[in-house]
Amino acid sequence: MRRVLVTGGTGFIGQALCPVLAGHGMTVAVATRHPRLAEAMAQVEARSIPGIGPRIDWSGVLRDVDTVVHLAGRAHVVDEAADEATLREYQRINVEGTLKLALDAARAGVRRFVYISSAKVMGDSTAADQAFRETDMPNPQDLYAQSKWQAEQALAAVSVETRDRVPPPEIVVLRPPLVYGPGVKANFLALLKLTARAPVLPFGRVRNRRSLIHVGNLADAIVTGITHPAAAGRTYLVRDGEDLSTAEIVRILADGMQRKVPLLPVPGALLRLGGALTGGGAAVSRLLSSFRVDDSRIREELGWSPTWNVVQALQSTAAWFAAERRGR
Repeated sequence: MRRVLVTGGTGFIGQALCPVLAGHGMTVAVATRHPRLAEAMAQVEARSIPGIGPRIDWSGVLRDVDTVVHLAGRAHVVDEAADEATLREYQRINVEGTLKLALDAARAGVRRFVYISSAKVMGDSTAADQAFRETDMPNPQDLYAQSKWQAEQALAAVSVETRDRVPPPEIVVLRPPLVYGPGVKANFLALLKLTARAPVLPFGRVRNRRSLIHVGNLADAIVTGITHPAAAGRTYLVRDGEDLSTAEIVRILADGMQRKVPLLPVPGALLRLGGALTGGGAAVSRLLSSFRVDDSRIREELGWSPTWNVVQALQSTAAWFAAERRGR
């Protein structure tokens, strides 16, 4: 039986992942600053930790653990200041904190360490007919993505730093694109709100392509990363399996909310101008640009495929959001 410690287990991804791990017969412990939240979760043991950083002692939290899934970290914040203080926080939490956890895990005899990175380490956009692959050179564009890439590099060094003392854990890195599903926040929640409220939207001429992953599909990929022998030492991009345009995503979400939202054929240049004039240039750019990943490596090497169909997953997320709004 696998004994798994999940960091960030009370967050959006963690709350979807922990029941899946338990459903596969694994013993699940959650390392969290909010143990009361973890105690409310079924089939989970709460283990209190003061945070993520280079001075945290994980030895007690890692007791009786053979696998770590590291979800916790400093999340990306839209339009945050790229100043020295922000950079330092990303370094302290996402890079130094991840390295300290991995080193303590090695000393504790952890066999496998699954790190949830981000597809943003590859860059901010692709052409509509191209997709990032694991063999491409990473090109992180913001502080968050840079810290994720640096954390990946730090984990690769764990084997070198610990090989003379203890057997290092097998590192598995997953790089998801935008993750959505019930309970989602941030950018995707904003798109749900826009789809629910707007009488019309100006995306009728948007022909971009974007990779997404439903939180249930990501949870299933994490299980594969934990259990498959061939995953050791490998890095994988993951996605739902079908890339959609912003227009297609909005139509599917509207269907899930049982709404009709006409999409006006506004030229992209005009949308970008409007975004620049209103201070929403970055948000408009995300809605218009393409971001695609190629997940053929994990399919071929590990035999993984998503359990959720992207259309059904988007519609169920929209239905959840609509039900939440009605319940307020």
